[in-house]
Amino acid sequence: MRPSDLLQPRPEGLYCPPGDFFIDPVKPVDKALITHGHSDHARAGHGAVLATRETLDIMAIRCGESFAGSTQAAALGEEIAINGVSVTFYPAGHVLGSAQIRVAHSGQSIVASGDYKRRADPTCRGFEPVSCDVFITEATFGLPVFRHPDDREEIATLLKSVAQFPERTHLVGAYSLGKAQRVIRLLRDAGYSEPIFIHGALQRLCDYYATQGIDLGVLEPATVDKGGKTDFAGRIVVGPPSAFSDRWGRRFVDPVSAFASGWMRIRQRAKQRGVELPLILSDHADWDELVATISETGAGEVWVTHGREEAIVRWCQINGIAARPLHLVGYEDEGD
Repeated sequence: MRPSDLLQPRPEGLYCPPGDFFIDPVKPVDKALITHGHSDHARAGHGAVLATRETLDIMAIRCGESFAGSTQAAALGEEIAINGVSVTFYPAGHVLGSAQIRVAHSGQSIVASGDYKRRADPTCRGFEPVSCDVFITEATFGLPVFRHPDDREEIATLLKSVAQFPERTHLVGAYSLGKAQRVIRLLRDAGYSEPIFIHGALQRLCDYYATQGIDLGVLEPATVDKGGKTDFAGRIVVGPPSAFSDRWGRRFVDPVSAFASGWMRIRQRAKQRGVELPLILSDHADWDELVATISETGAGEVWVTHGREEAIVRWCQINGIAARPLHLVGYEDEGD
């Protein structure tokens, strides 16, 4: 069996003909295997969904309880047979519940990474390299210029600014699933014990993380009433990036605008967004981590998707690994 007979790109997403299922389809399908809960990978409307228990819970929170006709929880490391095809989920280290999916049939094995990172993160299970014949890697930050700094240094920069400007509110833009909870946990690990104020869009997900044993400390709603602007002086407020450009974000006193994202490595992006305090914090692997991961899998062939595909393909070719871009569409940067 050729790898392309086991998994192949289609307009709906990656399709497994012998198993008759899709991985992270971008359109409604009968059978979907989902790597994680970000909306560009986890969409409502499928007939049946197989994912980790945490991802199913997160999809219910974000998409509604009836997001699929039926659901099945996959335990990490458990082999599941689908029409004779072996499917196994392994930790991806991207966000809570995220997983790589290994598909094996007729002596051929392919691992679809989904989105992943290699940094230690107390809010989710760490990435585990999985041996395979073909590795499908994301390449969101697949250029040598992207080398993420130490998370603790970025959080120290934020806390230093809070200490320097006690009269100002620090508004930290962080995506609702994964990034926001990670930023909050990093602040706690750095010794910040004050209440952290959050946008309402984060509440249900932060509550869910707490039920999974992830301590985020005291969180309070960032509600600004008339005449209450000064209540947030010297405080840290975390919310989705989009919220800080609307009326809600303009209610705070002389705010310091911060944004936690791997894209903050590019100064022009920070400037375009009006970010005063860029925080280079990514939930994706950087260049060094991407190429190290490819080597660790031992794969003889690599398929590259949603990102800077050409540079990773070229690196593989130089290092004697067959590689090609998949050119999948429909995936964004929600978890960057």
